[in-house]
Amino acid sequence: MSNVNDLPTPCLLLDLDRFESNLDKMSRFVRQRGVALRPHAKTHKCVEIARRQLEKGAIGICVATIAEAELMARAGIRGLLITAEMVGEPKISRLIQVVSDAPDTMVVVDDASNVGELQRAAASAGIRIPVLIDLDVGHNRTGILPGESPLQLAESIGRAQNLALKGICAYAGHIAHVNGFEDRGVRSRQAMAQAVATREQLSRSGHNMEILSGASTGTYNIDAEIKGVTELQAGSYVFMDVDYRRIGGTSGALYDDFSPALSVLSTVVHRSGNKAVVDAGLKAFATDRAFGPEPLTLSGVTFEFAGDEHGRLTLRNPTQDIQPGDRLRFIIPHCDPTVNLYDRLYCVRGELVEDAWSIMDRGLGSPYF
Repeated sequence: MSNVNDLPTPCLLLDLDRFESNLDKMSRFVRQRGVALRPHAKTHKCVEIARRQLEKGAIGICVATIAEAELMARAGIRGLLITAEMVGEPKISRLIQVVSDAPDTMVVVDDASNVGELQRAAASAGIRIPVLIDLDVGHNRTGILPGESPLQLAESIGRAQNLALKGICAYAGHIAHVNGFEDRGVRSRQAMAQAVATREQLSRSGHNMEILSGASTGTYNIDAEIKGVTELQAGSYVFMDVDYRRIGGTSGALYDDFSPALSVLSTVVHRSGNKAVVDAGLKAFATDRAFGPEPLTLSGVTFEFAGDEHGRLTLRNPTQDIQPGDRLRFIIPHCDPTVNLYDRLYCVRGELVEDAWSIMDRGLGSPYF
């Protein structure tokens, strides 16, 4: 084992105690509610984390890209759901290979022309592809709108001998970060009601609707109570970030159902007056949010970006003395795109580094440096 102070900065730290607690909390929750969990790996892109989610009872893993599906299938992860449409080449050829290796891999569809190209590719390969209808319940991204069109699409899938309709995917991403638990609940129930109604419509028409997949970390404890939702896709619960902590939970303005397990470790490189500078800047954090990172264990400090490699701290009676050479941890603004900036997660327990896990199998090389 190595010490945290031996790590190069900036780097990603995964607090194993918090991470394992988050896994346990979600596992207990879905077990008590009688709903399945198929967590989204777009958050972590890490085989080791997916394995631990499955060990805790997840029925499979969601992925957002064909590359993530290939990574997981190659590692023996099964029960995959690709939550983005696989359209055109080379994605379809790569999908065919994944399904050939992992036959229970599912993919979403929202267009009859895509059904046609999937059918032709699957027939040529002699395989059958399980599919879910991607339903747009207000996210305004991909997905077919509720109404008559899902029925027409289901009938198109039914005529495709090498496709097997399994149900509906309805991700309400536009609601995941709605501030205030009550407001978030109202809006999520309204959105998912469309998915439940569509599922019932297609079931009455004789189509297999065994799955209704949806929900986020922000709505896991809302959507699990909706009759007809069969599985949750929550992903960020394993890490947490500033964005989610700001949305509010059942107990108040801070969403603290899960602990911030992921942080960026930085080194203080300058101190003058009420200013300190760390070696973690624009290249260390995703910048797709209007706010920046927050200190993990101290208060009286605000962070602002000061360039590619630097973050400027304004010190207002900080709860600890801050000097050059000190190591500071920051909760990241948005976990998914921040993780994508790194090749590995350093797994720590207290001040000891227990392991290093690869992100997207990019290769660890030397495990610590």
